Amino acid sequence: MSWRYRFSLFVFLFLFLLVVLRLFYWQVVRASELNALGQAQYGSTVSLSAQRGVIKTSDGFAIAGNKISYLLFANPKEIGDEKNLVGKLSEILGTKQASISSKLLPERFWVPIQTQVDEKAKEKIELLKFPGVGFEEQTTRFYPEASMAAKLLGFVGKDDNGEDKGYFGLEGYYDRQLRGKSGQAIVIHDASGRPILSKLSDSTGKVDGRDLTLHVDRSIQFMLDSTLKDGIEQYGAASGMAAVMDPKTGGILAMSSFPTFDPRSYQDFGNDLYRNPFISDTYEPGSTFKPLIIASALDASLIKPDTKCPICAGPVLIGGYEIHTWNDEYNENESMTDVIVHSDNTGMVYVGEKLGLDRMVSYIDKFGIGNLTGVDLQGEVSPFARQKENWYPIDVATASFGQGITVTPIELLSAFSAIANNGKRMEPHVVSKITTSDGQTIDIPPKVLSQPISERAAKITTEMMVNAVDNGEAKFARLKGYRIAGKTGTAQIPLAGHYDPTKTIASFIGFAPADDPKFLMLVVINRPTSSIYGAETAAPIFFKAARNILTYYGIPPSN
Repeated sequence: MSWRYRFSLFVFLFLFLLVVLRLFYWQVVRASELNALGQAQYGSTVSLSAQRGVIKTSDGFAIAGNKISYLLFANPKEIGDEKNLVGKLSEILGTKQASISSKLLPERFWVPIQTQVDEKAKEKIELLKFPGVGFEEQTTRFYPEASMAAKLLGFVGKDDNGEDKGYFGLEGYYDRQLRGKSGQAIVIHDASGRPILSKLSDSTGKVDGRDLTLHVDRSIQFMLDSTLKDGIEQYGAASGMAAVMDPKTGGILAMSSFPTFDPRSYQDFGNDLYRNPFISDTYEPGSTFKPLIIASALDASLIKPDTKCPICAGPVLIGGYEIHTWNDEYNENESMTDVIVHSDNTGMVYVGEKLGLDRMVSYIDKFGIGNLTGVDLQGEVSPFARQKENWYPIDVATASFGQGITVTPIELLSAFSAIANNGKRMEPHVVSKITTSDGQTIDIPPKVLSQPISERAAKITTEMMVNAVDNGEAKFARLKGYRIAGKTGTAQIPLAGHYDPTKTIASFIGFAPADDPKFLMLVVINRPTSSIYGAETAAPIFFKAARNILTYYGIPPSN
């Protein structure tokens, strides 16, 4: 083979290799860039919002869903009489003319005018038959039950970029799950560069939000709402809140508070109404805390139900402070059961002394007091837990009857689930399952947070609480024929370094049926004026709601 032939072959191979490398460069290395340039010649990229997930109650009812609305857009190059158009749109939409005019930039082919246009306004605009004006379908958050469970749900507003975002409650806590993932699409242009508005390429990457199914029972929620609202008005209270939980699973069956807001028009209400006080407010629980201390002492084998109180004959002096009973009546050598029945502060001081500082702080921690419960709602807070070295004898004494110690209502509800659930404290949870956009179901199982007391201690405490309902100050309101375990609470509100005896937090906590609880409920009334006592305000609200729930469940009286 001559050298000329080999040289020619080498040149051709070299040139062929250059062509291959060049093709690889354009088709592989710069493929995405060239693809984008090509698309830009016939189309432009637009963002496609994912549809927000639906929130459903336990019966499948959409308590937070989506309704169809419209995006109004225009092509400024096709608009004829702009002044007439702006005037008509301003009148129909209730928007300032200057706001509309500023968007109609003559160099633009497509501009958005207004989002969330309803069907009625759309029909009025379409009748005018303005050239260059059109609509694009979109979804808007919709709450068909208005303010029912509003503070449980939260609401959907806008973030700094104008995108939908959930705030407070479930909408805030599960926002990333509910909102899904936005996608992109290409708006196709015609030869003149005008968009073919009805023509979109296939969307890429869009994933609709996930649906939430709740433990919340719509019937129980409605009953709790109406009973609580009526009670607040009847007893002249500043506000009130309540929640119902399944103590065996931690599932929240209902949660209510008043005053409230309407998530459909949240912007018309003050920011202070958005917070859910059941998870965000702290208060001194008063006598509703006593069963937890009694249960702790029973678990530690320090007392029995018939243990006599040796210091209950009169006021007790602790660290220079004199502790009285709520009514200044005393019962010498009364049993521990009677201490709960009579809600005797001096008897609880005796139990606190038996426990001692170390054991009391340990049990309080095991009951979850001073810790977040993990409830799946945005906005839960935890009260500051006093360090053990900062406790004094008077603090041990007052904590034994629920003063000088703060909790959130959800903390107390979770703590009492241990008494109602054989010693096991459950994590409160609102959502029972999550359903993805492709139909997969993710179940959320019950979670045991701790076991602060034994099953034996839980059952004995339950029996003592049944005695408190049947023979205590609220016995006039009890439901005859039902075994209900419960405890009243009346806590003075600390103001400017002292307690105001005329302003109280009145409460009642209990569960039923006592031997096989189907629900655990806490009612908290803020500053009632008809009576300062929980037995005369919160207790009647509790028993009225309990009657409705027991009837709803079809549970007949046991005797």
